[in-house]
Order: sequence, then C-alpha cells, then structure tokens
Amino acid sequence: MNESELILNPDGSVYHLSLRPEEIANTIILVGDQDRVPKVSKYFDRIDLEKQKREFVTHTGWIGAKRITVVSTGIGTDNIDIVINELDALANINFNTRQINPSLQSLSLIRIGTSGSIHHDVKLDDIVISKYAIGTDALGHYYDVEKQPHPLLPSWSYLTGRYAFDLNKFPFEFIEGITLTCPGFYNPQGRILRITPAYNIPLDELTSIKINNTHITNMEMETSGIYLLAHLLGHKAISFNAILAQRLDGKFSSNPDKIIDELIQHVLKWITLNP
Repeated sequence: MNESELILNPDGSVYHLSLRPEEIANTIILVGDQDRVPKVSKYFDRIDLEKQKREFVTHTGWIGAKRITVVSTGIGTDNIDIVINELDALANINFNTRQINPSLQSLSLIRIGTSGSIHHDVKLDDIVISKYAIGTDALGHYYDVEKQPHPLLPSWSYLTGRYAFDLNKFPFEFIEGITLTCPGFYNPQGRILRITPAYNIPLDELTSIKINNTHITNMEMETSGIYLLAHLLGHKAISFNAILAQRLDGKFSSNPDKIIDELIQHVLKWITLNP
C-alpha cells in the first residue's frame, strides 16, 4: 500500500485517528459524541491512553482484566467509513511493511448510541438492539451489499447483516429491531423545518415493514455503516440504541443523560461478563 492509500502521521500513527496498533484493545466501544467518551471511561478501573485528533477522541483502559477502547466517531456513515477502516488497519496491517498481516484479528465493535423510535411498541427510554440495519446513505454504493431490501424504502437503500454476540448475559431488558440508518437528521429522517423534502419518509408505513420476521423500529445515522464494514472486514459488531425520541407520538425523553448513562453501565457490565 503506497503512502497515499495508507496515510501515516510522522509518529507512525494512522492518519485520522492518530493511533498506533498497540494503543487499541480488541473490544472497542463506538460513540458518536466526543463528549461521551469520558462518560464511558469514567467507569474504567484505569485509563492508559487518552488521545484526540479532530472529532476522534480515544480512551483505552481496563475494567478488571478486560482491556477496552472507546472511540468517538462523530456523526454519520461517512465518519464510520474512516473510523472502521482505520481501526481495521491498526489491527490487521503492518505499518512498517504496509502489508496485510498473515493472521487477521477480529475486533468486537460495540456502538452505544441514541436513536428515535418509529414503532408504537418502542417507547421513550427503551433500549433497542439492531438485529439488522438498513442504510439509506450512499456508503453502500461503494461496497458489495444487497440493495433495496423493500419497495417502500428508497431505491438506493441497502440491508446489512445481524450482530454476532451472545446477549443472554445482558443485564437489562431490550428490544430487537431493524434500525434505519439515514444520511442526515432533518429531511432524511422525515423532519421538516423550512425545507420541503424531495423524498417523503412515510414513518407510519415504515412501521409496518417486516424483514426476516423483524420490524423496522428506529432511525439513526451510523449503524448500517458499522454493520456493513464489520461484515466485510471480518469483525463482530452490535449497535445499542437508547431511544430518546418517539417520532410517531412527537415526544422526546425528559432525561436523556440518565438513559444514556444507564445504557453505558449495562453495556460495560455485559462486556465484562463476556470474555
């Protein structure tokens, strides 16, 4: 790989994340908001690394004998493309020779994020785990993936596969659903302020869509990219969604910080119970 394909900083770190291979754990928590990184790492027993470049904040530390990295991705699947490809490079490319390692490492990529419900049975402050994700963003056009999983969805949408984790030890009640990943927060998610949308998002009709016996339950902006790239690169991925908005009822959580903090604690407890 030449210097313009795999770009390294002068200190030998990967270009955007500014990390070296030894600075990440096998278990990586992904959060969108850079301010959420310390809200996760405050529960670590110790923190060995703190780095930031642009919106990408990374803390690596330990809970007991479990080494964990938490990275902020920023918003959107375009950022996910950067973060996951660079995390994979850190795990599976020799930065000295610029060659792929002969033995590949599979990372555990765990998203802790926020989302809006588009299903009446998914209430404010619920936790939704994305069994599948549908992307309505452009990322799927550049990778090999199944296109247009349902006629009610945009013709450019794509379906990504399910998570590969054991949730029997997850310490809190959750709902499994299909997450719809959108390329924006306003018109792409059916929110209209002053601009009339060119494509109407029929929220009430999306609720009725069922794929592989699972309903579309929620909307956000990263999960399809995480699931797509994890699948193609041989990593495990799962997305935990704190439901802060009920789009069909027009309601928003009265205490979003509390549900996010509770979700962080539940996920960290689950991680420590799964070696």
